[in-house]
Amino acid sequence: MKKQKVEETPEQKEKQVDNQVTEEKEMTADETADQISADIENLNQEVSELKDKNLRLMAEFDNFRKRSIKERADLIKFAGEDVLKKILPLIDDFERALLAMETAEDVKAVKEGVDLIYSKFISFLSENGVSVIPTQNEVFNTDLHEAVTTFPAPSEDMKGKIIDCVSRGYTLNEKVIRFAKVVVGE
Repeated sequence: MKKQKVEETPEQKEKQVDNQVTEEKEMTADETADQISADIENLNQEVSELKDKNLRLMAEFDNFRKRSIKERADLIKFAGEDVLKKILPLIDDFERALLAMETAEDVKAVKEGVDLIYSKFISFLSENGVSVIPTQNEVFNTDLHEAVTTFPAPSEDMKGKIIDCVSRGYTLNEKVIRFAKVVVGE
């Protein structure tokens, strides 16, 4: 006997295709659900890692801020240390001069010692950016000088000029740190 081939009707073919599509959809839905679960788990892990990194960065920044505040406070506290260390030898010189004055009979030697200390001190100031504001026969300038009093000028060309300096003025890197106190001719 010959086997007869049964031809499928278009309706049967359509049912078969629908069944295959349904099976594929079910498999795809299961796979998609698994994929979504895996993605959610990965994203949750990534969020956890990012939160941890953020927390560490915040702690590191807070430590940096505290360290910066402490360093700034130390800088302000010890800013003059180098300058003061440079002044100490001058103090030693003054102490030696005072001791020498107690027993010295030669006034000239004491005067030379004091002049030497004065020269060292002026040199020290100059090395650190301090300079004397010129006053003698200069035109009175309110940016540099402070008039203590006025005095009749000895000559016509001295009017408005400085006749005498009561107290020297100083600048530090071209900024006035003390005005010169002067007598101005009128």
